[in-house]
Amino acid sequence: MSGTGARIGLFGGSFDPIHNGHIRPVLAARESLGLDVVHYLPTARPPHKPRGTRAPALRRNTMVELALMPFPELIVSDAELDLRRSVYTIETVERYATESPDAELHLLLGVDSFNELPGWRRFDDLIEAVKLVVLARPGERGLDPGVRSSVERARGYVLVRHRSVDVSSSDIRRRLAQGADVNADLMPDPVLRYCRKYGLYR
Repeated sequence: MSGTGARIGLFGGSFDPIHNGHIRPVLAARESLGLDVVHYLPTARPPHKPRGTRAPALRRNTMVELALMPFPELIVSDAELDLRRSVYTIETVERYATESPDAELHLLLGVDSFNELPGWRRFDDLIEAVKLVVLARPGERGLDPGVRSSVERARGYVLVRHRSVDVSSSDIRRRLAQGADVNADLMPDPVLRYCRKYGLYR
């Protein structure tokens, strides 16, 4: 974990697979908020996906490592890479708070995830423990007023608008399964080559 007084961003997900929509908005947020580093948190057993993921956890972790190689300020953490059970976001935040007590923690998430926060484990503790950073695409539907009100009474949130990247993991999986074109505008080339080398999503 990063050192004393650092401004640390936390960005979790299944990254199944990681693509440019997971990278460009985070870079925008890091620059806008002056974050020293953003830790990507590939989740081995996503609690919100009862059917699990398409690619194994260690494969997904490797793809994140490959995708972030050009960006020294974006690093991969194994904090949620527990193969035995789901690790909840509040547990990760508390682990960071314990190991880096002087750090300023920011949790990065999309609009949909923000609106679903009341269903997350220990929602009230989570919004008191970390500053929320909402990554919003231009024209994207708004934040739920009830959730927004709860968050504003706690640590609050920051809205970061970013240039839209019209891509999703499900779209990438479909393209790979069909042998369709996947170019560098959609995902980093090393990740694409890794997927093809090991026949992921076919």
